[in-house]
Amino acid sequence: MQNPEPSSLPQAEARGSLAPPEGARAFSGTLETFNAACTADLEKARAQVAVLKTLKPATDGRAILEAYDEATAAIGNALSRSSLTREVHPQAAFRDAARECEQKADALNVEISQDRGVYDALSAVDLSKSDDATRYWMQRTLLDFRRAGVDRDDATRARVKALNEQILKLGQTFNQNIAEDVRKVELDSKELAGLPEDFIKAHAPGANGKVVITSNYPDYFPFMTYARDGKAREKVWRAYHQRAHPKNLDVLSQLIAKRHELATLLGYPTWAAFVTETKMTRTQQVAAEFIDKVAATAEQRAKQEYADLLARKKKDEPKATVLEPWDQDYYEDRLKAEQLGFDSQALRPYFEYGRVKKGVMDITSRMWGITFVPVKDTTVWHPEVETYDVTENGALLGRIYLDMHPRDDKYKHAAQFDVVAGQAGKRYPEGTLVCNFPRDGELMTQDEVETFFHEFGHLLHHVFAGRQKWKGITGISTEWDFVETPSMLLQQWASNPAVLQEFARHHETGEAIPAALVEKLRASNEFGKGLWTRRQMFLSAVALDYFSRAPGFDTTAELAKLQEKYSPFRHEYRDGTYFQLSFGHLEGYSAAYYTYVWSLVIAKDLETEFQKHGYLDPATTMKYRKTVLEPGGSKPAADLVKDFLGRPYGFEAYRTYLDKN
Repeated sequence: MQNPEPSSLPQAEARGSLAPPEGARAFSGTLETFNAACTADLEKARAQVAVLKTLKPATDGRAILEAYDEATAAIGNALSRSSLTREVHPQAAFRDAARECEQKADALNVEISQDRGVYDALSAVDLSKSDDATRYWMQRTLLDFRRAGVDRDDATRARVKALNEQILKLGQTFNQNIAEDVRKVELDSKELAGLPEDFIKAHAPGANGKVVITSNYPDYFPFMTYARDGKAREKVWRAYHQRAHPKNLDVLSQLIAKRHELATLLGYPTWAAFVTETKMTRTQQVAAEFIDKVAATAEQRAKQEYADLLARKKKDEPKATVLEPWDQDYYEDRLKAEQLGFDSQALRPYFEYGRVKKGVMDITSRMWGITFVPVKDTTVWHPEVETYDVTENGALLGRIYLDMHPRDDKYKHAAQFDVVAGQAGKRYPEGTLVCNFPRDGELMTQDEVETFFHEFGHLLHHVFAGRQKWKGITGISTEWDFVETPSMLLQQWASNPAVLQEFARHHETGEAIPAALVEKLRASNEFGKGLWTRRQMFLSAVALDYFSRAPGFDTTAELAKLQEKYSPFRHEYRDGTYFQLSFGHLEGYSAAYYTYVWSLVIAKDLETEFQKHGYLDPATTMKYRKTVLEPGGSKPAADLVKDFLGRPYGFEAYRTYLDKN
């Protein structure tokens, strides 16, 4: 059976026969429309499975693969639509319906993955004449079937199905509790001393004379960075670290217990062992060794940074003996201003949201020869959501949505969500950014600008990789510990002098950001890397540890032990705070939070090519697009990197980055 490789522009697309990319309509209209779309997708999936079971592997191999692919694509679209809707839709009824649809879709996924008839048909297809991408897809697919218990007895499969349903519900509840718990702290106006003028203006005192600071990102991070009053910072810090308490205490314990039961039922010692099997690491031991290797590499630098920050604090408080966690951001900012001449507030006037957005889109347009075309006549889930078609030389590549500003009951972090998984000749990729940035006319921090580039990296990866021929290898479908690599890489553009001077202009004067200020930014970015890295390894160790042990332990006490090992800051649990309960990645990434830095290690190696040739060099950017982004999950991630670098990836570029002063 020969499966031809897709051309750069499939004939079906060239003829314009694909349906318009309007995936958002299904959850931007009526509740009935949303529920009908869910039902239609699941019915289509069941119908394709029924067709598959009537086919004979010896003669209908291609048709079997296509039927299975269509079934998984339909379920995937239902899951993507539901996942996004439950996080962003302003109406509770839609969010509830999304959770219900997600549960149904996940249950059908489990049902199919445990269907011995489907597994036997797929495993009997002769792939000897197929291309490498098809064989790789089937290799991963058949492993997933076995990981779902397809080869187990009826009782085991039934229990696996029930556990998956319970885990999904617990995960939804965990995230919902975080999203809906917005803490508020009332402060006196004087406690805002040090905050930027625009922040103070946006936080006028209420009728009681008090200023309200929330735990939402646009309030929390500026406050922790600029507020001079340490006691005020502590109040806000505590509120932020008490989110989802006490609700998520029991939810998290149950989530850990159910995942452990599922893993052991399938023959794995722990959930972490189960999770890492399909990652680049392959085992939890490799993941643990990586965490300790990175932590050790950063240890001396982190100790020196902590000592420097404590010494600076002593200038304000001569009797201080420790640096509190609510001190770190503030004194990092002070130290950078005083020792490096870098004032982070001096950057903010150059980062007006609308100009930053235009800059990100203009820069990526130049890098990859694409155009973002505004779409005005489409239905979206909220008036602030913007829609753009991504085109190349007039040809449509996909559609993106930008949901960029905070509102009640919306996802509180920053992330890229799939709307529709693209597929060559069948459907255009559609994705959205969900962020909590300031609005037009308001000013962003440098961290927020970096986050914008980071998440836009995910979005373009989804679009560029959305032209593979099988749903299972299209879009961002690489191993999970490589998923962050393209976004980690693009994030580096946010502090590059040549890139910043393309778009960073003073919001009042229009003056381009001074080169000297950018150089100070780059120097300031070097300070704090050790502490940041140790913090990341602390979080990675928490995630891996929680899912590497038998359930029934005290998650707060275990957090404290790991904090003592990896972090210089005192145990949070003694302060009545429960960070793990709002650590949303424990649901999504579960044991594999280490993947952020694993991806960064590879991204730093990839960056060496741009350092040699230029960050906007067309040949380098297009080679990267063709070898790393466009292939999606059609080959192992290590091969994608090797195709770009001409060699296997290594650790030295990351070590050099971490040691750089």
